[in-house]
Amino acid sequence: MISRRIVFRGVAVLLATVTALPATAHAVPRAPAPPAPAPAPAPDLDLVPGVPLGPDQPWQIDTPDQALPPEVYTPTAQEDAVEPRDAAPGAYDLIEYVPLADAVAKVSCSKQAGPYQRQVERWLKLKADGKQSTADCEAIRAFQVKHKIKPAIGFAGPVTWSSMMLISARKNPNAAKKCPVRSYKVACVDLDRQLTWVQEDSDVVFGPVPMRSGRTGHLTRKGWHKVYWRHKNHVSTLYNEPMPYAQFFDGGEAFHAVYGSIYTTIGSWGCVNLKLGDARKLWDVLKKGDRVYVWGRRPGT
Repeated sequence: MISRRIVFRGVAVLLATVTALPATAHAVPRAPAPPAPAPAPAPDLDLVPGVPLGPDQPWQIDTPDQALPPEVYTPTAQEDAVEPRDAAPGAYDLIEYVPLADAVAKVSCSKQAGPYQRQVERWLKLKADGKQSTADCEAIRAFQVKHKIKPAIGFAGPVTWSSMMLISARKNPNAAKKCPVRSYKVACVDLDRQLTWVQEDSDVVFGPVPMRSGRTGHLTRKGWHKVYWRHKNHVSTLYNEPMPYAQFFDGGEAFHAVYGSIYTTIGSWGCVNLKLGDARKLWDVLKKGDRVYVWGRRPGT
């Protein structure tokens, strides 16, 4: 049995799909098996959005990444002339998912440690012990208010942490010199900070922008890669979900947009997920044959 976690209209549920087994020629009747124990809830199963989303804007379905290399062909000019549809209004708003108890009680300051507690404390130059204190909450909340992250209740979630990583990287994303400098364009994929940018020599020609990489068991492959196929209106053959502005660089792994939040504790199936506007700009920057360099490790993997 394969369990899949999805969130629909802010409510997290687990869906179970039974994988059919091949029938044998001499099957022996058996007594019905006892019901399987319920799967343990995911650590963030009770997280709900701080601000309700509309019925046409589900927060997150399973990521539409392609696990296998796509069938490569040359799109016609007519096909490439069609631009992918826009994302729904508010799809990329800075909405932090908070514990259910905090949302119900409408607390002004969360007493619970978030999934990025230690990283957020370190960025704010607080005692990085991974434990929530009143001082921690007030400092986190002040940051959230300043950067319009909702709800601003001091819960250290992925939106807050990602915003901090982006702020730190804006002036010089390659300050640590982890992305190789070359005379040609290199798309840099920083798994540590969940950021991507493109540089040529030492000049940043795109980004940095936030992104979402592969989850545990489906990690985005590290090292050098090359953009080998670009498909503006790609649709995943596995999930029948759109992958707009897809630029494949290693097997089934690609840069592409998603029509929902990229700020989740669960990663993709290996692709580098981007906001639609960022994926559209990257489409105009990269070309077939451009190099991609991936390093680091996604937090929590």
